[in-house]
Amino acid sequence: MQKKFGGSAIFLDRSDINTDEIIPAKYLTEVTKEALTPYILEDLKLEGFDPKGEKLKNATVVVSRENFGCGSSREHAPWVFEVNDVHTVIAESYARIFRQNMFNGGMLAIELPKGDIDQLIALQQQGDVEIGIDLESQSMTAKAGGEEKQFSFEISQFDKALIDAGGWVEFADARY
Repeated sequence: MQKKFGGSAIFLDRSDINTDEIIPAKYLTEVTKEALTPYILEDLKLEGFDPKGEKLKNATVVVSRENFGCGSSREHAPWVFEVNDVHTVIAESYARIFRQNMFNGGMLAIELPKGDIDQLIALQQQGDVEIGIDLESQSMTAKAGGEEKQFSFEISQFDKALIDAGGWVEFADARY
């Protein structure tokens, strides 16, 4: 299943957002991914952020700082994004396992330098930010108000193949 990348962005302007903040450990006993849906970012403490607010409900892109997804190595953190139609996370850097779990799920983890993240975060002062992703050219466009910014990113051919297949399981099914 091909996922949609890009769209309405929400900004989590903090480093070291961990997997317990993305999906609290008390929900890891749920037996389906869908059961995780209402608990996305429930324990994230960030000034001005409301985990039950419309901004998060409408978001399909998360923009954050460095070391995103640190903490426990659980697949549930990318899963909760997936079931909430957030298929793109943009950050300065990721915890290695979180990043790979994103690609394993057929989702996109874009790394941008701090200066580019700063520009994206500043762009929200112009209004709601929409981000367009061109996976083939590995570029993105961010728009808010009348302002537009262009960025480029790199992902490996293997990670792109995982995305194109819809995730690791689909990739393996098609090849083995």
